[in-house]
Amino acid sequence: MGTFRISRTSEDVKRELTHIMTHLKDPRITGMISIVKVDLAGDYSHCKVYVSSLEGIESARHAVEGLNNAAGFIRREIGTRIQMRRTPSFQFIADDSIAHSADISRILQDILPEDKKEKEDQDAD
Repeated sequence: MGTFRISRTSEDVKRELTHIMTHLKDPRITGMISIVKVDLAGDYSHCKVYVSSLEGIESARHAVEGLNNAAGFIRREIGTRIQMRRTPSFQFIADDSIAHSADISRILQDILPEDKKEKEDQDAD
């Protein structure tokens, strides 16, 4: 029962964080920044937020620096938007999963035309 409540609250925090991130005015938080995962502690005291960028890990690290500097503001905003017993403290962590996924997708797209050519050659025989 408790895990369902935590996962539902984590999704609420993720949704509100994405909205808050669009309104932050720190120049380090630019580009295609995305929240990959939100780990909320069982007692709502701490929240780890994994942030990724399409431009690569360096862009994600710069965004994490800006987000960690704005952690107090973000905590206050989350506290006013979501009714929780405790408002968690936030720790932002850089993650390169979006860039990694884009690389895998590009490799698969490169392989796909080769598979089509081989299939056409087999059909012609």
